[in-house]
Amino acid sequence: MRIRVATIALALTVLSGCAAGPDYVRPNVSVPAQYKEAEGWNRAVPADALDRGSWWSLFQDPELDALMGQVEVSNQNLAAAEAAYRQARALVREQRASLFPTVSLDGSGTRARSAGSSGSSVGQTYRYDIGASWEPDLWGRIRRNVEGASAQADSSAADLASARLAAQGELAANYFQLRESDIETRLLHATVEAYQRSLKIAGNRYAASIAPKSDVLQAQTQLANAQANLANLGQQRAQLEHAIAVLVGRAPADFALAPDPAWHASVPELPPSVASDLLQRRPDIAAAERRVAAANAQVGAAQAAFFPSFTLSASRGGGASQLGRLFDAPSSLWSLGVALAQTLFDGGARRAGRDAARAGYDQSVAQYRQTALTAFQDVENQLVATNVLVERARLFAQASQSADEAERIALNRYQAGLVAYTDVVLAQATALSARQSLAQATRDRQTTAVALIQALGGGWHAEQGG
Repeated sequence: MRIRVATIALALTVLSGCAAGPDYVRPNVSVPAQYKEAEGWNRAVPADALDRGSWWSLFQDPELDALMGQVEVSNQNLAAAEAAYRQARALVREQRASLFPTVSLDGSGTRARSAGSSGSSVGQTYRYDIGASWEPDLWGRIRRNVEGASAQADSSAADLASARLAAQGELAANYFQLRESDIETRLLHATVEAYQRSLKIAGNRYAASIAPKSDVLQAQTQLANAQANLANLGQQRAQLEHAIAVLVGRAPADFALAPDPAWHASVPELPPSVASDLLQRRPDIAAAERRVAAANAQVGAAQAAFFPSFTLSASRGGGASQLGRLFDAPSSLWSLGVALAQTLFDGGARRAGRDAARAGYDQSVAQYRQTALTAFQDVENQLVATNVLVERARLFAQASQSADEAERIALNRYQAGLVAYTDVVLAQATALSARQSLAQATRDRQTTAVALIQALGGGWHAEQGG
C-alpha cells in the first residue's frame, strides 16, 4: 500500500510540472523613437528598477533637502503605502504555503473513576493522532495564484514609489510657491512704501492747491488695494505652510518656515539630450504592467478549475492506558489515502469565471497602454512648458525693467506738474504687475521642472537615476 501511494505521489509530482493558462508576456506598447518637444532623446526601454536618487538636490536648496528627509520618515500617506506593500508580501507567502503539505497533531489524556458493586477503579487513557494532507498542484492553480500575488506585491511596491514621488513633488511645489510668496511679499511691502510716498506727494500738492482732491483719493485707493493684497498674500503663505506641515507629518501648529525675502530661486537647466528610457522609471507605469501580470495569472487559475483535484492524506494514531506505551506498535493505527474531486456540473460558473478573468486581463492591458500614452503626453506637455517658460521669464524681466523706468518717469513728471495723477497710477499698477509676473514666472519654471522630473519618474541625469 505504501509503495502504491508513493508511486501515485511521484506521478502527481511529475504531472504538476505544467500550469494551466497562458504564460505571461509583457504587452507591446507603442514607444516613439524620440520626444516631439526634445530632439535627440533616445528610444525608451524598461528601467523602472533604477534608483531615482535625490532629484530635489538639483534645486540647490538646503532647507528643501531637509524637508524631503522628513517626508520619507513622517508622511502618513507613505506609511500607509508601505504597510500595504508589507501586506501584499505577506499574501504572497500565504499563497506559497499552499504548495506544501499541512501537518497536524492532536493529543489527549483522560483520567476517570468508576464505582460499582465490586468497588471503585481509576482508569487512564492517552491518545494521539498525527495527520498530513497535500494537494499536488497538478494544473498550476496554486502556482498561478502565487504568481498573481507576487505581481500584485510588485504593483504595491510601485504604488509605494508613486506615493513617495507624488509626496516629494507636492512638497517641492508647495515650498517653491511659499518662497515665491515671500518674494511677492517683499515686492508688495516696497510697493506699499512707494504708494505711501505717492500719497504724501499728492496730499502736499492738494494742500498747495496745485492738484485736485481726486489725486489724493486715487492715491489712497491704490494704497489700500496694495495693503489688502498684502494681507491676502499672508493668508496664502500660511495655507502653504500648513500644507507643507502635513506633508512632513507634523501638525500645522507645531511647524513654521521663517520668511526669506532674499531667497533666490535656482532653476535646473534642461540638458540638451536626455534618454527617454528614464520615462520607464515611472512607478505608475510599472504598477500598471504588474497588474497585467497579475491578471494573466488569474486567467490560468480560472482555467485550472476545469481539471480534477487530487489530495493525498496520511495519518497515524494510537491509544494506551499508560503514557509510556502510547507509541508502541500494538496500540497504534495508520492510514494512507488518495482522494479525487471533479465538478461535473456547476451551471457555467467556471466558464463564467474564466471569461471574467480574460476580460480582466484585457482591461488591465488597455489600462497599461493608456497609462504609458498618458505618461508620454505628460512629458511632452512639461517639455513644451519648460521651453516656453524660459522665453517667458526673459520677456517678463525686460517688461519689469521697462515698467520700473516708466513708473519713475511718470512720478517725476507728476511732481513737475506735467501729467495727471492717473498717469502715475497707471504706471505704478503696470510696474507692480510686471514685478509680480516676473516672480511668478520664476516660480512656474521651478514647479514645471518638478513636474517634468515627476513625469520622467524622478530626475533626468544618469548619475541621479541611472
